[in-house]
Amino acid sequence: MSPVDRSRLPQPGPEPAFAFPAIRRRRLENGLPVAVVERHGLPMVSLALVLPAGSASDPAHRPGLASLAADMLDEGAGDRTAVEIQEALARLGTELDTDVSADSVALSLSLLDHAVPEALALLADIVVRPRLDQSDLDRVRTLRLNRIRQLRDVPGVNAEVVFAREVFGAHPYGHLTIGTSASLADVDQADVAGFHRRHYDPARAVLIAAGSIDEEVFARQAEHAFSGWAVRTDGAAAAPAAEARLPAPAEPARRLFIVDRPGAAQTELRVGHLGESRRTPDFHALVLLNAVLGGHFSSRLNLNLRERRGFTYGVRSAFDFRKMAGPFSVQTSVQTDATADAVAEILGELRAITGDRPASADERGLSEATLTKGYPRSFETPGQVARGVAQMAVYDLPDDTFAQFCPRIRALTGADLERVAAQHLHPGRAIVVAVGDCSRIRAGLEGLGMGDAAVVEAGL
Repeated sequence: MSPVDRSRLPQPGPEPAFAFPAIRRRRLENGLPVAVVERHGLPMVSLALVLPAGSASDPAHRPGLASLAADMLDEGAGDRTAVEIQEALARLGTELDTDVSADSVALSLSLLDHAVPEALALLADIVVRPRLDQSDLDRVRTLRLNRIRQLRDVPGVNAEVVFAREVFGAHPYGHLTIGTSASLADVDQADVAGFHRRHYDPARAVLIAAGSIDEEVFARQAEHAFSGWAVRTDGAAAAPAAEARLPAPAEPARRLFIVDRPGAAQTELRVGHLGESRRTPDFHALVLLNAVLGGHFSSRLNLNLRERRGFTYGVRSAFDFRKMAGPFSVQTSVQTDATADAVAEILGELRAITGDRPASADERGLSEATLTKGYPRSFETPGQVARGVAQMAVYDLPDDTFAQFCPRIRALTGADLERVAAQHLHPGRAIVVAVGDCSRIRAGLEGLGMGDAAVVEAGL
């Protein structure tokens, strides 16, 4: 007879400990930092080269230049044309992934371990010796301008553009990475080459390898591939935006903004304000607080707006943690006739969690489980590990960042969440951006007591 009592559910065992794999670090002779994570087993390696050259580094009159420059890197480099670069990538069995965020640009490859030396040589050509020809720029810019024209009809993009602009103003975070048609219309080769010259410097980059790789062997391969990448010594290299100690954006004069879309059946909404940086000591408490508020399906906002009210298919909230204080926002799309009611409910939930209805023990427990139970799955593959190391590099985080995540989340108390809610959520200062039919939503929104609505264009 089986000793297992099948009449009741088994009790869960202790939480298994999670340890992020060891990171071995060194610098090449040209000053390029290298971080290697050895994970042997499958013969796969993920490479990433990360630089603090994201959209926050755009010149004030050239939003979108950082992203455009990153797009140009594989449009011919060294002695290879754009077509030859793609053919070389195909032979290696990989694709180049270029990710541009506000704070950084990351170029990534995942491939079999035997192809690493050739991949490094190709990556070095792309990053260090891009051709940046005017003819290639003209073609890439045309594609980007066409994409911007398409995005003008996407309500979510319009909402993001206006929300970023109104929260941050002239601050470097005040625009999207793609830029605008006006800012890119007359960009020339000198603009792109100048940006590359100022921001692509080995001393500010980090080269990452994760997977079936030997640290010593990889260091020799990287030394050979990147030996021609010299540190700027003429003072032309630019400091990252975060190092410029830019002041916080000014408090917005208005709180309510409408992008008119006559006849729209739905309204795209953004509700929020300035948030916190990634290095805030309240990071873990804010992550858990946000999970309770709008971070998963059973969060307060989703249970209210979707399940009880039927206003939307889904709603989420998020702190976008960056080098400098990023935005906090609630995002959703609701029926046009429910626009004002939805905003009222969102603001009501923000007031409740900062006031008379703080996060309960049951809500904390469910949200804690949502954040921690599957956390190790975030680092199963070499690519996921490489992205984790890149995050440490971008935000200057300690090596135990990921190993400490679950213990710190589990150690939080109700008092911790009450404190950070009161300190970091500000419903009375929240900005509301609504992309919808102004003739049907304006009166209701202005009836919420947030002042007169400004009808604006996204300006893409």
